[in-house]
Formats: sequence, structure tokens, C-alpha cells
Amino acid sequence: MDARAAARTVLGCLPGLAAVLAPALCAQGVEDTVAGTRYAQTATARSGAARPDPVTRHRAPRPRILPRTAWLDVAIARRTQPPPRYDDQVVAVFVHHTDSPNSYACADTPRIIRDLYAGQTGARSWDDIGYNFLVDRCGTIYEGRAGGADRAVTGAHALGFNHRTAGIAALGTFTAGVPVSRAMTDAIAALTAWKLGLADVDPRSRVALVSSSSDSRFKNGTTVTLPAVAGHNDGYMTACPGAALTAKLPAIRETAARLQGRRK
Repeated sequence: MDARAAARTVLGCLPGLAAVLAPALCAQGVEDTVAGTRYAQTATARSGAARPDPVTRHRAPRPRILPRTAWLDVAIARRTQPPPRYDDQVVAVFVHHTDSPNSYACADTPRIIRDLYAGQTGARSWDDIGYNFLVDRCGTIYEGRAGGADRAVTGAHALGFNHRTAGIAALGTFTAGVPVSRAMTDAIAALTAWKLGLADVDPRSRVALVSSSSDSRFKNGTTVTLPAVAGHNDGYMTACPGAALTAKLPAIRETAARLQGRRK
């Protein structure tokens, strides 16, 4: 993926069922995760070698996460792509919606993810799907971007803030007044509790992140304090993840903290 072109591209939660055909996107940004990074990652992070787990007091159980093989097809599996990139740890998550229809059958989720993948790697020429994880309305969690669900894989989901974060995409469109299923929000909370617990981060806290793009809400190089469980619109000028899902974020944070064994 061309870094300069990617940095200028207005992206978004790709329309799931029309990802290949429709260029219209929920306003969102992405940055190249291979070229042009300003982060001097350690040799361990660059190589993807296992990093020793930090000693944490607030580990949450790992939820059931379906691997990429649950949605890959033969053509995707044979596609050559660059090796994944890694950060030292994940200290925040960004919640997205995919701006796709809500009336899908959950059995169709693998096909929808393939459509997203096709739109991002085909029409957009990205090296892989941008989201680290995807969650459907039945609460099933899927591994998205390659590199290992338990690793700090550098995603391509939030321009300026792909480093040290994970992108969780809720399949559907969650504008004001649209119902968000309890199964979906519970799954996002469980995933968040586990992922942030690996770095002993309280989901209710705020964390310091460094912007790597002036096309985000913050100038390149600016250190900003954002929610550990943020909506995409906290870091980028977009309506994503939609007003209805944004309204659920406080409850998701509280549930995730409880799953980590934290007290109020």
C-alpha cells in the first residue's frame, strides 16, 4: 500500500455487502503500518518474537475468538501479503461500526468479512483487513488482521492512532435510534477486558497516545489523552461508530472493568 496515498485516503467503515462496488465510505482514516512509521519499535516488536507477559493484577479470561480461517476462502489464503507489524503492547481500543446492513443472518458473517477484506485489499489496495477484530450481532468475535489475536498487532483502523491500539469493528450501522444487541456489547466488553488486561489497563481510564498523522484530530507528534475504550470519532473526524453504539461505550467500559475484577 502506498503510504502517501493511504495517508490522504478518506476511509471508513466499509459498506459490508457492497465493499467491493461502492467507493462511498463512512468518513475515517487509516495509515500505512509498514512505511513511514515514526515509532522506533524494538527488535523484538519488529520481528514479532514473543514478548514476555507483564505481571498484571487484572487479567480477564480470553473470550472465544474465531480465527481467520473461519472466514478465509482459498483465494484469500493464497494471497501474498507483507508480514504483520507489532507494537510493544495494546493500551487502548477503538470501537468502529462497519456501516453495513444490520439485517444479516449471523451465519453470513464470514461472507460479510470477506466482502470487507475484498474492499480494503482490492479497491483500496491495503495489505490486509484493517480491523484487528470484528463482532457480529450474535456476539461472535472474529480475528481480523493477521498476526495473532493475542499479539499487539499494528492495525490499520484509526488514522494517527494505529500504534498500541486494537480496532474492534461491530458489524452493522449504529446511527441514532438503531438497536445494539446485548450479545454484541457483551462480546465487545469481554474482548476489551481481555485485551487491555494484558497490559493491566483499566477500561474506564484514559491513556496517553501519540498522534502519527496531522490528518487525525491531532497534529502529528502530539501526545493526547484519550479513553482506553474510545470511539473512532475520538481520534478522527467521523461519525463512526455511530451515535447508538457510542452511547453504549460507558456501559461497555464498566462491564469490561468488572470482568477484570476491578472495583468501582
